[in-house]
Amino acid sequence: MMKKMVFALAAASCLTLAGCGDDSGKANAPAADQKKTADAGSAPLKAAWLYPSPRADEGWSKQHDEAREIVQKKFGDKIQTQYVENVTTVADAERVIRDLANQGNKIIFATSFEYMNPGLKVAREFPDVKFEHCTGYKTAENFNYYNARFYQARYLAGKLAGAMTKNGKLGYVAAVPIPEVLQGINAYTLGAQSVNPNIEVRVVWTNTWYDPGKEADATKTLIGQNCDVISHHTNSQAVASTAEAEKVKVISYHSAMKKAAPTQLIGAVTHHWDEYYAKRIEDVLNNRWKVEPVWGGAERHMVRLSAITDQAPADVVKDINAVYARMEKGEFNVFTGPIVDNEGKTVIAEGEQADDAHLTRMNYFVKGVVGKVPSSN
Repeated sequence: MMKKMVFALAAASCLTLAGCGDDSGKANAPAADQKKTADAGSAPLKAAWLYPSPRADEGWSKQHDEAREIVQKKFGDKIQTQYVENVTTVADAERVIRDLANQGNKIIFATSFEYMNPGLKVAREFPDVKFEHCTGYKTAENFNYYNARFYQARYLAGKLAGAMTKNGKLGYVAAVPIPEVLQGINAYTLGAQSVNPNIEVRVVWTNTWYDPGKEADATKTLIGQNCDVISHHTNSQAVASTAEAEKVKVISYHSAMKKAAPTQLIGAVTHHWDEYYAKRIEDVLNNRWKVEPVWGGAERHMVRLSAITDQAPADVVKDINAVYARMEKGEFNVFTGPIVDNEGKTVIAEGEQADDAHLTRMNYFVKGVVGKVPSSN
């Protein structure tokens, strides 16, 4: 099935060259060759994105596409951008990435974990194209990866949830049990416990990143377990819209899902990719792009807690803003000990902080999360 492709075309400026002779008798280049040279010099840099879900959904892909639109506006006719949405399988990803490279795109942003291996395969075939992969961990000479420290904003969202819950039971719809998702659940719990030490967090897994039906069912399950604030690490707006229909408070993920939950949204863990995309495009334009993996957080403004409700206690909002300011300066580590898992084992000792190696191997729930971590196989 042909994927929908939309082009955001930037107007390319045209150079006019005068082909006048001179008295020296030197031959001028043919007019056709002059035009070819001029067109090559004025051609915009072509950049492409591929998304695992619809950009119209208030989720993961929407935030990436908003960033694409921002950089298109920033660079104007220096670049020409396009995107392909709903690329859901590895086979489709390889085909689409190769097609985008064949179309002359010089930098391609692949925005889902499952695009990593097909992206690497295509990158070997197009050494002059730069490939950027979101949420992965592999590199090659022309293949880089980038990610955001979502857990930082999760911690702040936990503070908000801990302040807004009436019964101390929080619900969390999660996609798959990989370290990135576990970081978020644990950070959310720790943030909530900083406001209310008796917080309980219940998790329902969908085992997929994007399935609105499963996400809606998981939300209803959590509401049935008396969770009165729901959040999620899934890619659609189904959790927000279901919480809205059930009149339960919700903290959305990826974007501020105000359309999906106009009365029940109390905050949003949001991603902001435009600064990163602008820098990498500028690097290509200036011929200085290189492989430099990025795991950025508040210091790069890649994550925020947005759309905080006016109903939130003023002292909690002040605390959230103060902690974010410390994160921007690199002065606050969410995972600072003592931290105990939900089986009573100390996983981070008092006075110690989790480093990136610890975070990327995280395979436990902190105290306060109900249940065991399922196998990711």
